[in-house]
Amino acid sequence: MFGKLTLESVPFHEPIIMVTIAVVALLGFAVVAALTYYRQWGYLWSEWLTSVDHKKIGVMYILVALIMLVRGFADAIMMRAQLAMAQGSEQGFLPPEHYDQIFTAHGVIMIIFMAMPFMVGLMNIAVPLQIGARDVAFPFLNSLSFWLFAAGAILVNISLGVGEFARTGWVAYPPLAELGYSPGVGVDYYIWALQLSGLGTLLTGVNFLVTVFKMRTPGMTLMKMPIFTWACTFTNILIVASFPILTATLGLLTLDRYLDMHFFTNELGGNAMMYINLFWAWGHPEVYILILPAFGIFSEVISTFSGKKLFGYTSMVWASGAITLLGFVVWLHHFFTMGSGANVNAFFGVATMIISVPTGVKLFSWLFTMFRGRVRFTTPVLWTLGFMVTFTIGGMTGVLLAVPGADYVLHNSLFLIAHFHNTIIGGAVFGYLAGFTFWFPKAFGFKLDERLGKGAFWCWITGFFVAFMPLYVLGFMGMTRRLNHYDNPMWQPYLIVAFCGAALIFCGILFQIAQLIVSFKNREQLRDLTGDPWGGRTLEWSTSSPPPFYNFAELPTVHNIDAFYDMKEKGTAYQRPASYSPIHMPKNTAAGVVIGLLGAVFGFAMVWHIWWLAGLSFLGMIATFIVRSYNQDVDYYVQPDEIEHIENQHHARFEAHGQALNTTSLAEQV
Repeated sequence: MFGKLTLESVPFHEPIIMVTIAVVALLGFAVVAALTYYRQWGYLWSEWLTSVDHKKIGVMYILVALIMLVRGFADAIMMRAQLAMAQGSEQGFLPPEHYDQIFTAHGVIMIIFMAMPFMVGLMNIAVPLQIGARDVAFPFLNSLSFWLFAAGAILVNISLGVGEFARTGWVAYPPLAELGYSPGVGVDYYIWALQLSGLGTLLTGVNFLVTVFKMRTPGMTLMKMPIFTWACTFTNILIVASFPILTATLGLLTLDRYLDMHFFTNELGGNAMMYINLFWAWGHPEVYILILPAFGIFSEVISTFSGKKLFGYTSMVWASGAITLLGFVVWLHHFFTMGSGANVNAFFGVATMIISVPTGVKLFSWLFTMFRGRVRFTTPVLWTLGFMVTFTIGGMTGVLLAVPGADYVLHNSLFLIAHFHNTIIGGAVFGYLAGFTFWFPKAFGFKLDERLGKGAFWCWITGFFVAFMPLYVLGFMGMTRRLNHYDNPMWQPYLIVAFCGAALIFCGILFQIAQLIVSFKNREQLRDLTGDPWGGRTLEWSTSSPPPFYNFAELPTVHNIDAFYDMKEKGTAYQRPASYSPIHMPKNTAAGVVIGLLGAVFGFAMVWHIWWLAGLSFLGMIATFIVRSYNQDVDYYVQPDEIEHIENQHHARFEAHGQALNTTSLAEQV
């Protein structure tokens, strides 16, 4: 009746896992108890869980990302501690199979369940506001996307306590991922978690492409869009192009494991190399999916805090387009493992060296924007400067890996790991943390504590270099990836230093948690009463903080690239219309939550071969979707009197603080 699921599936003999589960259970119980005590379940359900408001969905994405950051980092620090200890006769504290699970979980969590939702969350919060839209093109699909992603995250976390996670590395290469070599449920958890979240991401990509191309405010041509919106648009093009490949690849692996087919086996006509080909046709564009929005955030931050129009707007757009195109070409380097000829290797080497050119264009654009600008060294600017140093090293080491001769030696060493973390942490994560600080007052109505934010930055950047520079050295010394034990005493000092770096990053995360707590406590002192705390240049800063649920009482008309700055200069910002028109808005729906939770049940049932539960939950998902599609009561009109009431409150706050008609130039303000 319960398929493969038995009591033996719970790892009672693993003290680390049991303690972790106990702590998570206690925290979960505390949250449920608090919600019950303060009677917040109704509010949570009606205002958040069933919401189709893109801003609230964005906040929920980022909340899950931060939770998964803590989980993924716990895995990281355990791996660093294991490798600092496990030399010679010392075996460390993690058994090999447990280490392999942590290794896989860390990669999957940080890429799919931390970086991706953080990126999608910031995109949800900022993009519709930047283009002057009142919502996304398909609000219900936006809610569904989030809950499908949440279903995948739930499955990953369940795997910690019921069964196991994959032991195959985050790329799950056959033959290791075949049923013969991985008879447990770990790979199945991996497959269904990625499938569910990947489907959610694909829907998001389609949704935002339609939003950007169809819902821009009057006057906003494509070449007047903010750079962050451009970067997200290119990212969504990559999502729509590459995520179906991931879906198909995991689908074929599923057929291999469940129905004994032979797409990726070494016998009966299968080809394990084909998996590598297909996986990386998604996997390498995925890296650029993560990095491009970060580039957009840095552009917004540098332009705002330099008090200047971004230098080289057009070249920035074209550079993003070039990276999008070349991001697909760079995937070819994974053929190195297939004994490719010199022509393929040379082509890839040249392509990778070319992709560094548009990246360089961006760096120079930010430097020239800062040049003679009145730069305010706020936390987002520090994250940007930290990125510029870190990513330059990450880019150069990437180009080094493109040299065929070097790549043969270094692609399977720790050098590659150091390069990868250089680009993803220094590129994507630093960008998201800059965006998090930058748009936080817009989403919540108060700023984050600046002192603690700077403390977090300095811990992160010093910790990063202390953690990953030794890995470059170890890569040159010949230390390969994926080791859980080694017999070379010369490696150990470097690995101890790397562990100290991970501990410093941990201090950075503690600073960020403290920053959130302190900022919430002091929210009245940090309150953003103007909607424009930084002297913003794009349309999102023209609304109140947090914005009303309809975003704009009257759709703004755009005449220039920096639309809101242009309005402030011309004296047309903050003007009230004579009257308001009704606004068409979508209603909240529970369909996304129901489909997402049923998706999590379906995934769990498929993992454990509980066929009756899988069938019922799948039928439930289809039925919910059909019921939703026949529901006609999905929208309503916000009446002018309600709009006027909300807008009057906003303007009253302005006037109380003497900020209502502050249309002086930013240079004068600063």
